[in-house]
Amino acid sequence: MNMAGHIERDDLVLFAMQLLPPEDARAAAAHLENCPDCRRELAEVQGDVAIYAHTVDLQSPPAEARERLLQQVALEKKTLPPAPAPQAEVEPELPIRGSGNRSPLTADDLPKRSFVGKVFPWVGWALAAGLAVTSGNLYLQRETLRGSSDEQNTQIAQLSTEAVTAQQVMDAMTDRNAMRVTLTMAKAAPVPQGRAIYVAEKGTLLFQANNMAPLQPAKVYELWLIPASGSDPMPAGIFHPDERGNASVIMPPIPKGVEAKAFGVTIENEGGSQTPTMPIIMVGA
Repeated sequence: MNMAGHIERDDLVLFAMQLLPPEDARAAAAHLENCPDCRRELAEVQGDVAIYAHTVDLQSPPAEARERLLQQVALEKKTLPPAPAPQAEVEPELPIRGSGNRSPLTADDLPKRSFVGKVFPWVGWALAAGLAVTSGNLYLQRETLRGSSDEQNTQIAQLSTEAVTAQQVMDAMTDRNAMRVTLTMAKAAPVPQGRAIYVAEKGTLLFQANNMAPLQPAKVYELWLIPASGSDPMPAGIFHPDERGNASVIMPPIPKGVEAKAFGVTIENEGGSQTPTMPIIMVGA
């Protein structure tokens, strides 16, 4: 709970992904029954998770890399000695390496995990299942592939990039200062819809569109950031909708620190444009 007695947004993200411990989940569910503010924020979190769940392709590690990783884990697995019982006025003896009288440490002897310890393990796998691949597991895959052939070195670079992107996506989704905008069809029924999450100080932009109309050949949709300063609209990525009308723009190259007044979408020739072609068919602020 925060200072106002509401559920923290990080815990709402865990609750939405069904990753809270059972006791915390029951407490959160009881609170949500009587707190309309938290229910509204939970609905927003669930919407963010749902629209980005299909935007990231799950990358499976090569079979050889997975086998080497399992072998390395088996070789490095160690049994930890239990802490010696305190004795009156006698310094406890340090465990001696190689002793044959050490008992394996049990789960109850391990320190409780902090909130950060709970968040980071699930973040990556939640993204792998719905958003991206975890930074930690991508790091393990990268280390397993290190020192291999040129092809594996290329895979290492790709995995490193995906790990950074996955962390940035999660940071943007949980950032309380992020600008969240819903775009609708300009001057028409709001059937096509777009949602933007933008963190100006980091230059991070996530955009998801639904129910977009098919395009003519050699045409693309282009997203525009309209600066609050009044300067010309900035191109923020092109996209093609799939057969269901869904599309996304993830982390386009935008300078940091550009405050946005609004976002818009136009139809441009293949390859995009540096200036928007009228009319702007979707707009949101």
